Amino acid sequence: MSVGRVRSRPSGRHYLRSRSLAEQLVLDAGITAGDLVLDLGAGRGVITRALRDHGARVVAVELDAHVLGDLRRLGVEVLRADARLVQLPREPFRVVANLPFAAGTAILRRLLDDPRLPLVSADVIVEWGLATKRAAVWPSTLTSVYWGAWYELSVARRVPRACFAPPPSVDAAVLRASRRAEPLVPVREARDYRAFLQRSFGDKRVPQAHKFATQLGFDPHARGRDLDAGQWAALYRSQIVSVMKRGRS
Repeated sequence: MSVGRVRSRPSGRHYLRSRSLAEQLVLDAGITAGDLVLDLGAGRGVITRALRDHGARVVAVELDAHVLGDLRRLGVEVLRADARLVQLPREPFRVVANLPFAAGTAILRRLLDDPRLPLVSADVIVEWGLATKRAAVWPSTLTSVYWGAWYELSVARRVPRACFAPPPSVDAAVLRASRRAEPLVPVREARDYRAFLQRSFGDKRVPQAHKFATQLGFDPHARGRDLDAGQWAALYRSQIVSVMKRGRS
């Protein structure tokens, strides 16, 4: 696994204090013996240790050279790398991590933007506002709707600021992304689907809403943020079918 280009010492770090909480996070994530699991921004290794103790094949990714010795003593694979740049596995893998708050969005994009990536699930600690924004059914966002075509997004638990050292200015949450058994949009159409959303989303009426609203169960006057991931995927499919029918006529 390539480490990518190493940048300066990370910022926005808030280390998890509780080993018991780390163990509960691993249990909640459904990690089993033999799973390949990345701990992105592993810090001093509290989650890494819990993953190791559950029999996972752990890769601890950490940029800060000051804590690498602690991680290596845990007997797992350790990469000094920026989680935003590290090459990700080509085999199915999971992520359980306390993400650096300053890089939370960038790391999520790294994990979820390309559905061809064999990510099975991600349970990641991020700022509360980021987690609730991405998991919200309404109002939806273009990014969440796009990710939602292949992953179910939810807030698994709140993590109070007192659980960290040093404590951040806001509470955090575990954002869970679980790959859907059946994708809402075929993976091979990811680029087309993103382009469709970019054309159609925003502060405007949903395209051809009057034509598809009754069929798909939304308000004919709906705006982009009023439709959830399932409705946007259904609208995408309906418009493709409509275009194909016109082409055959």
